[in-house]
Amino acid sequence: MKPSAPAAPLSERMRPVHLADYIGQSHLIGPNGVLSQWIESGHLPSLILWGPPGVGKTTLAQLLASALGRKMYTLSAVHSGVKELRETLAQAQRSDLFREGVPLLFIDEIHRFSKSQQDALLGGVEAGTVRLVGATTENPGYEVIPALLSRCQVLVLKPHTLEELRSIGLKALETDPWVATLQVTEEHWPILARLADGDARRLLNLIEVLAAQTPEGTPLDLGEERLEQLRKANPMLFERGGDQHYDLASALIKSVRGSDPQAALYYLARLIHGGEDPLFIARRLLILSAEDIGLADPNALMLATACFEAVERIGLPEARIPMAECCIYLASAPKSNSAYTAINAALEEVERSGRLEVPLSLRNPANRVLRDLGHGRAYRYPHDAPGHFVRERYLPEALSGLHFYTPAQNEREQRMAERLRQWWGAQE
Repeated sequence: MKPSAPAAPLSERMRPVHLADYIGQSHLIGPNGVLSQWIESGHLPSLILWGPPGVGKTTLAQLLASALGRKMYTLSAVHSGVKELRETLAQAQRSDLFREGVPLLFIDEIHRFSKSQQDALLGGVEAGTVRLVGATTENPGYEVIPALLSRCQVLVLKPHTLEELRSIGLKALETDPWVATLQVTEEHWPILARLADGDARRLLNLIEVLAAQTPEGTPLDLGEERLEQLRKANPMLFERGGDQHYDLASALIKSVRGSDPQAALYYLARLIHGGEDPLFIARRLLILSAEDIGLADPNALMLATACFEAVERIGLPEARIPMAECCIYLASAPKSNSAYTAINAALEEVERSGRLEVPLSLRNPANRVLRDLGHGRAYRYPHDAPGHFVRERYLPEALSGLHFYTPAQNEREQRMAERLRQWWGAQE
């Protein structure tokens, strides 16, 4: 007979109490891991543990305190303000440092601390009152103030591999009576690992749900219908506004720039599936069309503009179709960043040379005084000349002959290059 369901979730019941039982992050706590070296030396700097949910950040902090024999204070950035932080720092300062060593201050979701809260924390870290161990799912380079970040070592925790998730799941099945009756075969582990998506907490929660819903002695059902139910209850890991948000957007842009429509569609689907704002996606495609395709195919900018307007008007789910069309077109189009590099070069020159005088012939003769000063007097109107072109100096004299735009090696721009050579000679 199955025992009564415990109050604590399986993920909490399976939290290891000894560092030797910790599974994963071998690059940090393996034989040559930096944490292993710090533990052996007895010296631990302030840390920021950065990684996705369910990879053991909180557990690792607890095990570090235990391995070093240090007292650990815990705060949650969600529920703690400056008052609680200052009280904790004062309490840590009163502790017997010679007996216990410098205590650890673990702050979960440290990225949720405001600048003023992080400023309040800075003094305690700088004075050595505590060793900070902060946990975050967000990029600390964006979310932690520079003064605090410079006093911490940032350690990146990785999502669990299939083998690590399998080991964690097997240990739960072997040691926890509540889930011990669940019949998980080798063919089930890849499916469960895919649903967990690198998150040990999600895996253990999933095992607990399956154990509750599967009668004792009944084989585990992970057929298509059951999987669909589990997928709906366990959407893929995606943190809107988090670091994966930026990683997926970056992967989409780089796949289009790299002319791979298959990868572009995959990352587009990941963003849509994760709940990204479709206008954010359309805006990125619009910028990309000018930056990475540009003059090689000016129609790309027109299509991306139409895509943005369509997304704005119709929204999801239908907006996925024009976004997919735009992605495929942009990825398959010839590429050129000549306009992007040209405007950057021009901006750099403006920064370098300052406010050079506009040639008199190009100035606006808006009134009699300006006309008397010669504004626009020598200007020659190109449309009055054969071929609608006159050879004239348009740049300030100090920049005469300077080039910002260099036509790229594609069919359209090479035609433009030939036209420029006919007008301006070999200099173009």
